[in-house]
Formats: sequence, C-alpha cells, structure tokens
Amino acid sequence: MNISAWEQSLSWGGVDLHTGEIHALVRDRHRSREFIEFLKVIDEKYPSNWIIRMVLDNHSSHISKETRAYLKTKPNRFHFVFTPKHGSWLNLIESVFSKMARSFLRHIRVSTKAELVDRIYRGVAEINQAPVVFRWRYKMDEIATA
Repeated sequence: MNISAWEQSLSWGGVDLHTGEIHALVRDRHRSREFIEFLKVIDEKYPSNWIIRMVLDNHSSHISKETRAYLKTKPNRFHFVFTPKHGSWLNLIESVFSKMARSFLRHIRVSTKAELVDRIYRGVAEINQAPVVFRWRYKMDEIATA
C-alpha cells in the first residue's frame, strides 16, 4: 500500500495513492509522539501482511530515535521514501491539503480549536465519500525530452 504523507503544525495526514482516501490525525503538537500515533492509525487501517510505503519530507520526527524504536516493533511494515530537501511540494498530499485550504477551510470562522478540529475531520470525511485517485499523465522519459 502506498501512502503519501504530509504534516502541518496542527495535523498529520496522508492520501492512499490506490484509493484516494485521506487519512488525518489532528493534534496540537508536531513531535515524534504524534507521528508515531499517525503511523499506528495507518498500521491499523491496512492488512498486517502489507508493506506500507510512505512518501515523507525530511522532518526530524520521521527519523527520530523514538520513531526508529517504534519501527523496530513493526519490522518490514513501513518503507519510507523521502522527498529531496526543499522538495516537499513533490508529495501529492501537499496538493490535497492545498485543496482543503481553498475549499472547506477557506473563510471559515470558528470560536474554538475544537470547532476547527471538527471541521477538518468533517471535511476529510466529505472528501472520502467520493475519493479521487491521482493518475500520473506523463512518463519520466516523456518529461526528459520535453
């Protein structure tokens, strides 16, 4: 299973590249502990015999001592592919969260953080009612000659 993962200061998220389903975990902090919590959510979502491939940026929580210790408890379960430094825009989930910011999070007014968190989860649920699978339009050799 391939998952493109993305994180923001308030949330962690990923998009399943096969189904288009969005996975989200909204938390106040952005540490290894929260990243591991997100990995556990993903781990529970898919059959235990699948390898989960994740595209990640170079955030320190992705390679921390705590994350490495968790990954040792799940040998061969997760395979991380890191975007080049300053290349997180290559990660598909960045486009998903941009769409979210331009759609259901645009111009909203909330009174509490809990209300914002609820709106994020409701928006993700709405997207997941009709997920869209991204299909690459070009092959690498076509891009190189363009």
